Amino acid sequence: MQLSATPYEERLTAPRSWWFISFLVGVSFALILLPFGTLPMLGGLAGGTAAAAVVASSYGSPRIRVVGDSLIAGEAKIPVSALGPAEILEPDEARAWRTYKADVRAFLLLRSYIPRALRVEVTDPEDPTPYLYLSTREPEALAAAIEAAKSSAKA
Repeated sequence: MQLSATPYEERLTAPRSWWFISFLVGVSFALILLPFGTLPMLGGLAGGTAAAAVVASSYGSPRIRVVGDSLIAGEAKIPVSALGPAEILEPDEARAWRTYKADVRAFLLLRSYIPRALRVEVTDPEDPTPYLYLSTREPEALAAAIEAAKSSAKA
């Protein structure tokens, strides 16, 4: 596998507010265990915070990468030769494609806390997926990396 001319990698991390909410979940556990004493309360604080942080981290762990001649988005791996044009979606248009314009057959890697997205058509006639909707903080860079990977795959 040849590396793409413009490598791209992005992790869709959870926003900072989610980490504060994880701490508040720990405080809730601590308050629940307060009647049992100081040690159980501290255990509830640590355990509740850790459990909530693991959930926030795992939800915010998907990556979008362009590696060689493939686009890897979360668990999906798609050859760039099967991709058509990419459309950069600003916040209002991205919201429309997440809601009333969405196709149930589409592959969606979306995070509601990321306002912009990239919509990439799938041109493979054997693939029932009409397009990919990818939440990204840098849609221009992702579109450029996909185009560069297509160009290097043709060469």
